[in-house]
Amino acid sequence: MSKALTKGGAGANPTRATQRADGQVATRTGQAATAVAPKVWTPSFSPWLIAAAVMLATFMEVLDTSVANVALPHIAGNLSATPEEATWVLTSYLVSNAIILPATNWLSRYFGRKRFLIVCIIIFTLSSALCGAAASLGMLIVARILQGAGGGALQPIAQAVLMESFPPEKRGSAMAVFGMGIVVAPIIGPTLGGWITDNYTWRWIFYINVPIGIIAVLMANTFIEDPPYIKDQKPGRIDYIGFGLMAVGLATLQLVLDKGQEEDWFHSSLITLAVVFAVATIIAFIIWELRAKEPIVNLRILTNRNFAVGTMLMTIMGIVLYGTIALLPLFLQTMLGYPAVQSGMAVSPRGIGSIISMIIIGRLVGRIDSRYLIMFGFSVLAFSTYLFSDINLQISMGSIVWPSIISGLAMGFVFVPLTTAAMGTLANEQMGNASGVFNLMRNTGGSIGIAAMTTLLARGAQVHQAALASHLNPYNPMVQQRMQQMQGAMATQSGSAVTATQQAMGMMYGMLTKQAMVLSYIDNFRLLAFLCVLCIPATLLFKRVKARKAAAAAMH
Repeated sequence: MSKALTKGGAGANPTRATQRADGQVATRTGQAATAVAPKVWTPSFSPWLIAAAVMLATFMEVLDTSVANVALPHIAGNLSATPEEATWVLTSYLVSNAIILPATNWLSRYFGRKRFLIVCIIIFTLSSALCGAAASLGMLIVARILQGAGGGALQPIAQAVLMESFPPEKRGSAMAVFGMGIVVAPIIGPTLGGWITDNYTWRWIFYINVPIGIIAVLMANTFIEDPPYIKDQKPGRIDYIGFGLMAVGLATLQLVLDKGQEEDWFHSSLITLAVVFAVATIIAFIIWELRAKEPIVNLRILTNRNFAVGTMLMTIMGIVLYGTIALLPLFLQTMLGYPAVQSGMAVSPRGIGSIISMIIIGRLVGRIDSRYLIMFGFSVLAFSTYLFSDINLQISMGSIVWPSIISGLAMGFVFVPLTTAAMGTLANEQMGNASGVFNLMRNTGGSIGIAAMTTLLARGAQVHQAALASHLNPYNPMVQQRMQQMQGAMATQSGSAVTATQQAMGMMYGMLTKQAMVLSYIDNFRLLAFLCVLCIPATLLFKRVKARKAAAAAMH
């Protein structure tokens, strides 16, 4: 038996190890002992140095998705934008991030994985500097779009590099480190973003990426190398038409969601035309991808029942996850007056719950039917989201922290078994495309969730304000009593009865608008909880599958 064969872990039977483009090793039993196994490629540097290089870039990208949430009120105030407009900072990033995901594999083969990774880090770093220097909301949104395009490819490339750099027996440890980085970044993000915003300015949450990005580029250039089979690969043809239709369709849809409330929806000809164009473009994209020989997004994979159900549930999961993440910091800062750092500390414990659930779920997947784990996860998520609806203007931080921890616990019980159930009936060669579709729909659901929640927040506040105002009349004894108390307090300060009356009426109206907004927040949290409840029976549509390592890895 040859040394190369022994190194490949062939065992007693003659085998032939064939390196594939995705970094996995496919082993086939040879018919003759004369089959010659090619030498297994190993990187020049320690795999852990390579892991540090790719994880630094990935950690920076994941951190940036959560670090901006707590700074939104500050961004809105500094750039003279409404809270609804400020959320474009989040949604524009998610959309561009989602659009670039399906093209990552082709671009890696075309430019070379190492070169493409370095270019992505450079784009992300330079666009972060542009975000920090933005003088207007429009400039910030354009910079965030570029940032999302650069960051979209970092996670899948990092995962592929890790899988190739480590020997098979150590890939589990590598992916555990990778997963831990993905989970820890959202814990640190809100608190770090709040501290930077309070002590310096919101611009530094983007500027801080510049030195990290430079270090990541130097490390990637030094330690990462393309395997021989990557260098020899031909990129093939890219589906330019499909990619263009997808990008234009998703971008137009996001324009509708972000501008709809501002333009009063279908009372605006711009929104009406944009909806028609978005629907037509997305339909054309679906038809084209189903007929193309080499589609950029293979939609035929959705004929697999488990994957179709899993993708639908992951989209709803994106709506609930990102919708909640957008609402909580906004409520804490605008309604309760929390500084950004305290707002971040209140929502960060969600990550602690996720870490705990990841440890538990790792022991349960494969032993318990994934469908039951998913149902349990959505049940707990519905309960924790409903707890957020028990809010008022006098709640303590604990009323946000504990539901956040419970919500984090639920996330682990949803993400891991959901990915296992969705990917469990797919062939290995379908995993790459499936992972792209899965992440695409998660990000799309997230952008829809953020836009929908901010729109419903504004609309709901108007409805509740009209309802509350009907009780605010001079003939209501309670209103008269409250007005007299306020007028008395104001008269001692202003010395004028007319001024005191005007000030008292202004205070009364301010209290009314605040209460209307709180009621709107409550409605939104209850709606998200209801979406989670709908997912519980939908889980029964899955066929029963066993856990697969490839599927579990694809969740990232």
